[in-house]
Amino acid sequence: MLLTQKIRIIPSTEQEHLLWIFSEKCRLIFNFALAQRIENWKKNKNLPKEECNYITYNDQSTTLPQIKETYPEYKWVYSKVLQTTLEKLDGDYKSFFALWKKGDRTVKPPRFKGKKYFTTLCYKQSGFKINNNSITFSHKHPSKLTLQFTLPSHLIPQEKIKQVEISLSQNKWFLSITYQFKPPNYYDNSFYQAFDLGIHQTVGVNYLGKALHFTHRRADLYWKKKIEQVQSKRDHCKKYSKKWNWYQLKLKKMMKKCVYQLKDYQHWLSTQIITHTKANTIIVGKLKVKQMANKKKSSGNNTTNKQIKTLNYSVKNTGFISRFTQFLTYKAEKAGKRVIRINESDTTQVCCKCGKKKKRAIYERTIICGCGNHIDRDLNSAINIMVKFLLCKKQNRYDFLSHESSVVEESFLTQWEDFLRYTDQSVVEAIVHS
Repeated sequence: MLLTQKIRIIPSTEQEHLLWIFSEKCRLIFNFALAQRIENWKKNKNLPKEECNYITYNDQSTTLPQIKETYPEYKWVYSKVLQTTLEKLDGDYKSFFALWKKGDRTVKPPRFKGKKYFTTLCYKQSGFKINNNSITFSHKHPSKLTLQFTLPSHLIPQEKIKQVEISLSQNKWFLSITYQFKPPNYYDNSFYQAFDLGIHQTVGVNYLGKALHFTHRRADLYWKKKIEQVQSKRDHCKKYSKKWNWYQLKLKKMMKKCVYQLKDYQHWLSTQIITHTKANTIIVGKLKVKQMANKKKSSGNNTTNKQIKTLNYSVKNTGFISRFTQFLTYKAEKAGKRVIRINESDTTQVCCKCGKKKKRAIYERTIICGCGNHIDRDLNSAINIMVKFLLCKKQNRYDFLSHESSVVEESFLTQWEDFLRYTDQSVVEAIVHS
């Protein structure tokens, strides 16, 4: 697996000026290549599919030597950096077309980069040298200024380094060192833990039926009012005036601080879960966050527009569902464990005790069923996710798990299998194979 270590660097004024020169060359290459692709698409869009001759990364990368001959200043930048700039443009287009084919019409194609934008300089496999506690980057600028930075020894990866990126964020310079990490081998220890990931809390249950709750620290709620106040004051100023710029800078700092605090907490919580659970297999719900955020108010739903708006803000901006799952996944792999994502449709709508399905509004956090079941909504979902997983395991869906069900697993299914009582056998099979 590939991991990335981010380290802050403090370049001198001359080094900073040189990095901006290299960034400008990469920015122009990116914009020229993007303009070429747009023009090529306009020529081919009305032609039959078999006659289309769309431009590719290989076509554009082979023209780099000609560009360097015509414009010698592009020789200043290390060749791999220019190639990776074109690779990123190609990757952006592939991502755009993949999402478009899946039916996402909100996705937008790559855009041109402005003059104030610092293009990340990516040295892939070569062009850099780490010696003791310092790293040196290659270039051919006439000034012959050495691009060398001192790094903390405990942050330098000892494994094989794949690439190093130089980036700029909030006027702070960073190195992102990507290296190859060999995780321990995974084995099924017959311990399983299921989690229902939520915005306000994360609830887990193991195959023994024991539950645990994590109430989230909502840094976004703390900063939301403060950010809105600063935005209001900024909008009452003349745009780009001295006062407007002052509020704009303050706003950016507050928003950045909110993001960092959210990430720090999610890193801490994901580490706690992976470190302290005995289970080598962790099951989480597979959610489509974009669809959740863009969900429109239905005619039969009691949810107000304000609640939908708040949910959309929380889903998009906090990362408690999508980003947190990514943190869990890579940390589990690093520890020799595995995260399984499973379809969690209807897990919050169906009572885990009697299997009765009922539409519930977002604000209904406790399920009170006619069968006498009185349970937290997220705990109910976690139990149903565990039932779905054990049913999939019973159907030999996962090759890396032992297919012999233990007595405890059978006991758990016997206790909660009424989750699927409301369906017929064909629907049960569809859920298991989803």
